[in-house]
Amino acid sequence: MNTVELLPFPDAASLANAAGRRWAAEVAAGATHGKAFSVALSGGRIASALYAAAVAASRGRGDLWREVEFFFADERWVPLDDPESNYRLAREHLFDPLGIADRRIHPISVSADTEFAVAQAQAEVLRATTANEDGDPMFDLVLLGMGEDGHVASLFPDAPPAVVESRAVYLAVIGPKPPPQRVTLSYAVLAAARRVWVLVSGPGKGAALEASMASGGRTPLARVLQSRKHTVILTDVAVIDRGRAG
Repeated sequence: MNTVELLPFPDAASLANAAGRRWAAEVAAGATHGKAFSVALSGGRIASALYAAAVAASRGRGDLWREVEFFFADERWVPLDDPESNYRLAREHLFDPLGIADRRIHPISVSADTEFAVAQAQAEVLRATTANEDGDPMFDLVLLGMGEDGHVASLFPDAPPAVVESRAVYLAVIGPKPPPQRVTLSYAVLAAARRVWVLVSGPGKGAALEASMASGGRTPLARVLQSRKHTVILTDVAVIDRGRAG
């Protein structure tokens, strides 16, 4: 059974604060598989508020994040200091405030050689995580948002079979919204993660969220929900609690 734990909130601030506290608690519980706690971050409108909440939940616990390895669920193909960069957002609102050591941060380095950048990012993930029986890396936590079209990370609707069926860790893709060139974790890696939390916030997302949670849903988020035994959705969008997907 593919279960969805739907956690409703009255507004974006309440959602971000609860997610930040829950995230800090997960990190405090620690990894139990001989590796540092690994997390993959996403961008989106809720990300900066989530990061601020995680920082606030960490006050007085200076060493809480010391053994966390930070990766990215997706990245825009822009320089790391570009305002569109998910890395820059995390650097400004999470890494610098928490004093995260550079060796624990794994940005996707933009270069002229896309294949090299993707391979390098994949190698870093495989070094820092354990793998399941199919060889897919198992992140301890993947944090995702959801767009108005139901996309997650940079996995968009109507993607070609090469994207949907890929067993790679990261993929270079072209998205329908600017900047179009992206790198994203694959569906296989999202399916293998120990925990996936989807933060759905903002107007215009109710229809996509309901479609994603419906039996037989066809959005990118629906594909993720159907591939996993359990997924947590935190949202300030009014939806019918279906409790399951697939």
